[in-house]
Amino acid sequence: MLNPKFTVTEIVKILKGKLVPRLVADVAINDIIIDSRRLFKAENTIFFALKSKRNDGHKYIGELYQNGLRNFVISNGNFDVSNYPEANFILTDNTLEALQTLAAAYRSRFTIPVVGITGSNGKTIVKEWLYQLISPDRRVVRSPKSYNSQVGVPLSVWQLDADYELAIFEAGISEPQEMLSLQRIIRPTIGIFTNIGEAHSEKFINYQQKVGEKLKLFTKVETLIYCPDHSLSRR
Repeated sequence: MLNPKFTVTEIVKILKGKLVPRLVADVAINDIIIDSRRLFKAENTIFFALKSKRNDGHKYIGELYQNGLRNFVISNGNFDVSNYPEANFILTDNTLEALQTLAAAYRSRFTIPVVGITGSNGKTIVKEWLYQLISPDRRVVRSPKSYNSQVGVPLSVWQLDADYELAIFEAGISEPQEMLSLQRIIRPTIGIFTNIGEAHSEKFINYQQKVGEKLKLFTKVETLIYCPDHSLSRR
């Protein structure tokens, strides 16, 4: 079945955004894209124009519009929306934060058990093992591939629908404060801490800070599974 729907006006409220210049059509949104190459069905889809050091999603709005997409989340207040009279544009301060906020709001609709996995290595392997063990008996949704980043996690959570009985999502960070955003989106009820190592350590002061940041994923879990050799995990 399709995801339970948000309308465009509901998304505006959730994101605390602004429709510019107006609402064209209050359609239901079932799909999110962040990559113009991944547009398969324009109807009921919304594009988040993410910005990075190497790219700017606003550059692809024209192409998407030509291909029939009519719903966009933007952060460039100077973007000329008059060229796209049939489209809804939601202006936000930060499109990545908006994507995460929408995914967190969507996650809040579900009460199924959610497994959150983090660690320096082994996240994807553990996720796939669990999926293979459990999926024959229960309907399980999981992160695709290694979708564990600030962008990948919200896209993973967006896959949820009412038919699933269990969710398994992995979360990876490369600098302090990132896990707080991922915890808010995943909201795991069960946590798995695979291990702690040197991967992605450059922006952490020391080993203790890195462990502490990763543990923020598990602040509200009912059960935490970890290796007892990781003494810092018990603090």
